[in-house]
Amino acid sequence: MLSCLDSLRDLNQLSVIVRMLAAVLCGGTIGIERSRKRRPAGFRTHILICLGAAMTTMTSQFLYLELRLYTDIARLGAQVVAGIGFIGAGTIIVTRNRRVKGLTTAAGLWVAAIVGLCCGAGYYEGAVLASVLVLMAELFFSKLEYRILGAVPQVRLLIVYRDTGCLNEAIKYIHDFDLKILDMEIHKGGQDEVGHPYTNFLVQMHRKIRLDDLIRDLNQIEGVYTVEEF
Repeated sequence: MLSCLDSLRDLNQLSVIVRMLAAVLCGGTIGIERSRKRRPAGFRTHILICLGAAMTTMTSQFLYLELRLYTDIARLGAQVVAGIGFIGAGTIIVTRNRRVKGLTTAAGLWVAAIVGLCCGAGYYEGAVLASVLVLMAELFFSKLEYRILGAVPQVRLLIVYRDTGCLNEAIKYIHDFDLKILDMEIHKGGQDEVGHPYTNFLVQMHRKIRLDDLIRDLNQIEGVYTVEEF
């Protein structure tokens, strides 16, 4: 704990201003990466959640320290931890391809709320450190994750195409790179509004070709509409 911040740990006008500004700064730090990636809960959403959580903690302290209402000072903060799940759940969706999206955004919202509680309680060191670590996780650790996952020998692909000729071209392309198709499910329609057929592949990869390159090249085949991992 930094002794230079001890004067800001008491509940007074200056500390309230500092705590609110810290909540805005930390929440914005967490949300800026989400906003850059065009996620539904971005910069402003994280700021509002972090600021609201900070205000919740300060309200609990005000009721206990100033109004002398002897109640559980952690009760309102506990409700924030539980209640943020409703907002986070709204960012999680399951696509038609059975892919789950929005988990990272939901986790970021939950962390932003916890950081806000830290700011409201005057725990500035923990709030700032957590914000920096979250930003590192979203910006740098994600690259490490993709690099590790890039070495996974088996991937599942979904290909939406025009007709069986396009499917045969895609299969030929996969075989030309010495990739083995371990499993294949052909669906005749219903993948999109037009009802184009689609196929699920389980492909055995090797280190000579990157998954991103494979998906990009398959997308360039005439008659192939969409290729993505799921």
